[in-house]
Amino acid sequence: MRLNMKLKYVLLLLLLFACVESSFSHTRPVKGTWVNLFWQDERNNYMNPRYMDITDPLLWKTKIEELHDMGMEYVVIMAVANEERACYPSGFMEPAYPEDRQSPVEAIMEAADECGMSVFMSCGWAKNQLDNLKDPDVKETQLRIMEETARLFSGHKSFYGWYLPVEDSFEPVLSDHAVQAVNALAARARELTPGKMVMISPYGLCNADYASPKFAEQIRRLKVDIIAYQDEVGCVREPMPMRRMKEHFKILGDIHEETGIRFWANVESFTWDRETNSWYSSLVPAAFGRYLSQLVGVSQAGVDNVLSFSIYGIYDRPGSPFPLGQPVWSNVAYNDYMDWLSGKGRWPLLEATFYDSVANGAQGKTVSASGASCPSLLTDGDFGYEDCGASQWCRFDGGKMEAVIDLENIAEICSLAVRFLNYAHAAVSIPRIVDFYVSDTGECFEKVSTVVMDNTPNVLHDCWIDLASTGPVSARGRYVKVVAECEDGDICCDEIFINPVF
Repeated sequence: MRLNMKLKYVLLLLLLFACVESSFSHTRPVKGTWVNLFWQDERNNYMNPRYMDITDPLLWKTKIEELHDMGMEYVVIMAVANEERACYPSGFMEPAYPEDRQSPVEAIMEAADECGMSVFMSCGWAKNQLDNLKDPDVKETQLRIMEETARLFSGHKSFYGWYLPVEDSFEPVLSDHAVQAVNALAARARELTPGKMVMISPYGLCNADYASPKFAEQIRRLKVDIIAYQDEVGCVREPMPMRRMKEHFKILGDIHEETGIRFWANVESFTWDRETNSWYSSLVPAAFGRYLSQLVGVSQAGVDNVLSFSIYGIYDRPGSPFPLGQPVWSNVAYNDYMDWLSGKGRWPLLEATFYDSVANGAQGKTVSASGASCPSLLTDGDFGYEDCGASQWCRFDGGKMEAVIDLENIAEICSLAVRFLNYAHAAVSIPRIVDFYVSDTGECFEKVSTVVMDNTPNVLHDCWIDLASTGPVSARGRYVKVVAECEDGDICCDEIFINPVF
C-alpha cells in the first residue's frame, strides 16, 4: 500500500512537470530592455543613481553581461545625448563623460558584440526628454546625432537598428504629425544603414479610439519595421488596467496581421514609490505576480517579442558589483523572474491560472468558511482578474480567513495552493502566512505546511494576483483547511487548489 502511494505520487509529479513545461511555452519571456545613460529626474533614482559614476565603462560592460545572462537579446538605448552633452564622441556636443576614458555608448557596443546581443541605437535627445519634432532645430539635431552614431557604430556586429524616441500618443489615434516625423527619421536611418531595423514604442493605448478607421490606418502608414507598444500597466493610466490592456493588445494583434510591421510589446516592470507618472517619484519593482500577468496577456495577443522598460535598473542580480535597483527588492524581483524562467516555485501554477488551464481536485467540493462573502466561489474553478470588484473574489472581512473543504472521501494529497488578490486602495491584502491542514474526520486537523509569502512594500498603486503554494507534500485526508491572516485590510481569495494539474 505504501509503495503504491509513493508510485502515484511520483507519477503525479511527472505529470505536473510535463504540464509546467507546456504552460511555460505559451508565455514569451522578456528578450530586451531599455537602458538609460542619464539621470534626468527622480524617476531615474535606481537606474542612474546620482551617488554612482554612471559613465564608468566597466559599469556598462558589467550590466550588459548581466542582462545577457538573464536571457536578454536586445538592448535599447533610450538616449545618447541630453542637454547638449553626448555619451559618445560627438563632433558638435560636449562629452557627458571624462574625455580620458571610453564613452558609455562605446562600452555598451563592445560588450554587446562580445555577448552576441543586438543594440537599437537612439537618435535623441536633441535637447532633452521633452524633444518635440515640430521644432525644426530638434529634428535637425536628431538627424545629426543619427549621422554621427551611424558613422561611429554601424560597423559593430551588435548594431541591429534604430530606436526612434518619438514617443507619441494614440489618444485617440496617432497624429499625422507623429506619422510624418517617424517616417522622415526612418527614411534617413535606412539611407545611412541599409537593412537595419527601425523601431518605435508609442503609448496611449488606454484611451485610444479603436473603433475609428483612422486608428488602424495610421499604423499602416508607418514606415517602420517594429512597433513595441507600451502596455502602460506600470504607469497606471487607469486604476486597474490589466483587463483592458489585454483586450487592447488583442485588437492590435489583429491589426498587425495586415501591416507587415512586427508586433512587439513594451511591458512595464515598474511601479512608483510615491505618486504615479511624476518626475518626483522613483521607479521601483512591481510585484512579480503583476508582471507575470502582463507577460501572459501580451503573449495571448500574439506578440512576436517582448521588450521591457525596464529590466535594467529594476531587476538587479544579487551580488552585482554595480547594484543599481531598489535595495533588496530589485534582487527579489530578479530572483522571481529567474525562478519563473526556470519553472521553479509557485510561478508555473500562477501562470497557468492566468491561462485558465488548471485542473483542480477541489473543484465542485463543498466548502465552509466563516466570515466569507460567498464560500462556494473558493471551489468553483472560476478565476478572478485584477479587480477586487470582480464577481469571482470571495472576501474575508477583518483579514482573517479559515476555510474547510470536504473531499467526500479520504484521498492522497500531493500539493495545495490558494490564490489571493492585493489592492491597497480597496484595503485588500495578501496574507503574510498561510497554514494548510488535513483531517480524516473534520475535527482534529494536522498541519502539513506553512507558507510565508514575500509581500513587497511597493503596494501604493497596483492591483495584482499571487498565490501560496505548498509545493510537494505527502498527506492523506478527507478535509483540507486553509488558515490565513493579514495585518491590514481584508483578504480576497478566488480558489483553493488540491492536487492542481496544469
